[in-house]
Amino acid sequence: MYQIVAGIDTSEERAAAAADAITDLPLEDDSVRVTLLHAFDDDGEEVPVEEVPSVQRARNALDEAGIEATCAGATGDPADAIMERADDVDADMIVVAGRKRTPAGKVLFGSVTQSVILGTDRPVFVCSAGDVL
Repeated sequence: MYQIVAGIDTSEERAAAAADAITDLPLEDDSVRVTLLHAFDDDGEEVPVEEVPSVQRARNALDEAGIEATCAGATGDPADAIMERADDVDADMIVVAGRKRTPAGKVLFGSVTQSVILGTDRPVFVCSAGDVL
């Protein structure tokens, strides 16, 4: 079984990009298991992770492709949550949907994507939904 942890933020466009990237991997659909991880803010207003629109969009896309997906929520730093979940399930790969950035945005690249890339020894697949900040 090939385990993937996909970090899903609130952007439905990036969630769809992550799901598309996973479905395009050269793996047999029945050999892939995906955990869609959404990190909530620490503001105490947590809804069930399955009700987060971006998580729903990614899960629907994976379901349509015949790929098994489960949803998980976490609180706190999203990068830490993604890496911790990857360790918990012994993930073979982490998938994150990065944002395209302007030159100034690249200088200030303190993003979840960068933190995951630099903070894990696992392969990280970075896809893009075309957002420009």
